[in-house]
Amino acid sequence: MMLQQHLLFVLYSFCGIAIKEAATKNKVKGSQAQFPITQNVTVVEGSTANMTCRVDYNDNTSLQWSNPAQQTLFFGDKKALRDNRIELVRASWKELTISISEVALSDEGQYTCSLFTMPVKTSKAFLTVLGVPAKPEITGLSRPAQEGEDVTLTCTTSGSKPAADIRWFRNDKEVQGQKEVNATGRSFMVRSTIHLKVDRTDDGAAYTCVVEHIALGSLPHQVTEVLEVHYPPQVQIVRSVIVPQEGQYFKLECVSKGNPLPEPVFWTKDGGELPDVERMIVEGRDLIITTLNKTDNGTYRCEASNQLGTNRDEFTLYVYDPNALTQPGPDHALIGGVVAVVVFITLCFIIVLGRYLARHKGTYLTNEAKGAEDAPDADTAIINAEGNHAHAEEKKEYYQGAARNVVHLKSENLGFANNYALRQEYVRCIM
Repeated sequence: MMLQQHLLFVLYSFCGIAIKEAATKNKVKGSQAQFPITQNVTVVEGSTANMTCRVDYNDNTSLQWSNPAQQTLFFGDKKALRDNRIELVRASWKELTISISEVALSDEGQYTCSLFTMPVKTSKAFLTVLGVPAKPEITGLSRPAQEGEDVTLTCTTSGSKPAADIRWFRNDKEVQGQKEVNATGRSFMVRSTIHLKVDRTDDGAAYTCVVEHIALGSLPHQVTEVLEVHYPPQVQIVRSVIVPQEGQYFKLECVSKGNPLPEPVFWTKDGGELPDVERMIVEGRDLIITTLNKTDNGTYRCEASNQLGTNRDEFTLYVYDPNALTQPGPDHALIGGVVAVVVFITLCFIIVLGRYLARHKGTYLTNEAKGAEDAPDADTAIINAEGNHAHAEEKKEYYQGAARNVVHLKSENLGFANNYALRQEYVRCIM
């Protein structure tokens, strides 16, 4: 009996320990899972912010949201603060979600979700509100500018948070401006300024101010102003025909630019009025001569004026005779080419001939010198020039025989005696 009681006591003790350990483990697990989870939220001013608080394990403990001023917004599904912008989205033991509509910059701050356990557990979520920049405005163009004037353009935008970026464009090309940022409460006012010394090329130029901000996404604000610059006229005369001829239709166009536009333009010839108003017709900016003749030769002037000054351009007209223009003239290029070829061929011939004469002259002088070394007279020198002295007598006998043949030549063959070689042989034979 005692043994049975002892066994029962041990069994109960073991079961109690096991139950106690299980309860302790569950308590630890529950305390670890009973912890609120939140996330930071960023919204654009004027939109709606959803604040969510979750727990993975909750033993029927209430959740609560409070604002940066520690005012309770919702306790469970019960609304605590009278603000029509704040609404309940979802309430359960594991989640409490509320919404704040028409969010203002003043709503920004740290919100708290509380889980009422022992002790109370909390989680923080920061609400960031982006201030939307207002549409920009360009100032500094109250009146048209004059050429050479200094102009300052300023682009201003307010209400941005964080501060917006401003970029300037002249037509499609970006230009640099000077940026200035000033805080106004919770938002910022941003200005950007550009300084210009305008000229006539700026007349009609479009200056655009572009405001970029994270709250605007890919659709930035922008505003454009077109610059108007006044400047004196610029005049140029353009002719319709390059070579004006008698009998042709001819037009001179007076191209005048200026702001204000110079109207009208005035045409004169040689400092006076147009002499033939029947043939010389002024239409707007154009001077038309219906039929050209030689009397139209002269200097024509176009003059244009506006409030800022006067300018002019001149054109000297010379009317050509069409018959003179059609007569063919000498082809100077062809003549020059032929002359160049002839000169080249002549020079080449002179050079070749000179080299030939110089070469044969040297050979003749060399042979003559060889024959004259031991000759007592000129004839002997010539004989010696064609051979040496040892064969002189042999050649003499040859020449004597040739001379006898010459004496017996018939009259019709005497012409051959004029041959220089035969005459030399004859002379040497009779010597």
